[in-house]
Amino acid sequence: MVNTHTHGDTHINHKYLILCFFTCLSVPLHYTTVIYSHFPSLPPEEISKHKGPPVFTQAERYKMVRAIKWVDEIVEGAPYVTTLDTLDKYNSDFCVHGDDITLTVDGKDTYAEVKREGRYRECRRTQGVSTTDLVGRMLLMTKTHHSNIDNSDYQQHTDNFGKGPKGHSPWTGVSQFLQTSQKIIQFASGQEAQPGDTIIYVAGAFDLFHIGHVDFLETVYKQAERPYVIVGLHFDQEVNRYKGKNYPIMNIHERTLSVLACRYVSEVVIGAPYAVGKDLLDHFKVDLVCHGKTEVFPDRDTADPYAEPKKRGIFRTVDSGNGLTTDDIVQRIIKNRLLFEARNQKKEAKEIAVFEAMKSQAEGEQAGDTAQAAQ
Repeated sequence: MVNTHTHGDTHINHKYLILCFFTCLSVPLHYTTVIYSHFPSLPPEEISKHKGPPVFTQAERYKMVRAIKWVDEIVEGAPYVTTLDTLDKYNSDFCVHGDDITLTVDGKDTYAEVKREGRYRECRRTQGVSTTDLVGRMLLMTKTHHSNIDNSDYQQHTDNFGKGPKGHSPWTGVSQFLQTSQKIIQFASGQEAQPGDTIIYVAGAFDLFHIGHVDFLETVYKQAERPYVIVGLHFDQEVNRYKGKNYPIMNIHERTLSVLACRYVSEVVIGAPYAVGKDLLDHFKVDLVCHGKTEVFPDRDTADPYAEPKKRGIFRTVDSGNGLTTDDIVQRIIKNRLLFEARNQKKEAKEIAVFEAMKSQAEGEQAGDTAQAAQ
């Protein structure tokens, strides 16, 4: 795991171990700065013991994390509690985690040992990206859940999933995601198509970015020797028009970062037109337009949205061999609703206990300093 930066004329290599348990739906949005990293991924029994039921299977989690463009290697079956032995085994200088606390089943800090030895680093998580929030949206079943955070029904659902009997933890809960240009810059590749590249265009919702999307984009990527894959993301209202129900679960800003985090994607069109028309194809100099085996819904005027690329002979249907859909992910959540609700409330109760202990310790130290200064 090597992150190279320059200090004067000297190039310094740092080895990182990034711990990702990937039980949730939002991990691709959290890790933005590591150039080379080992990504340990836990076995399901470890996740269930300490955190609750995983949303994805073990094989799905491994492949999802491998598809994140900042990840170079996966350590499968990693222990939940990070020790110095783990760091040394993978030749890592230190491990990195977000600024939320991670606790064992008995309420202990999983990074206590490496913190004591100064081999722990922390990065800020993406504000407003929360599994608690996403699960609440799935169960709310409205058309405006992702833009109506003040709605009383929405608040009731998020309280059920992210609030214990003694209130909210500062690490678990729901906050509104705010998109900024800096976030997009962090996630974007910044690379333009080069002469000789095959520019491939795909479009869709890419909601709750999952392994089905990864397999599709990987298949698209393999359609050319030098692919430059552009993903067109439809606005929320457009997605709801053709998918109905409470879709999309994630809003356009969240979906943009999720797709940009995928190693097979070069560029994202935010709010792409539903019909892949002449202007879009000419503007991006598209060589190939791909779509999966899923149903193609007609445009508002009942026209085929892929009529123009078909007319040009550049349309291709690809089969990734993976039929997993966002609907399937939602059904997994609904099936295990009570387990997820219990998991979040139990997790929050542990976090509140730790937070109160830290607060009391800080207040005690402050009182001691004040008394000493008064002498």
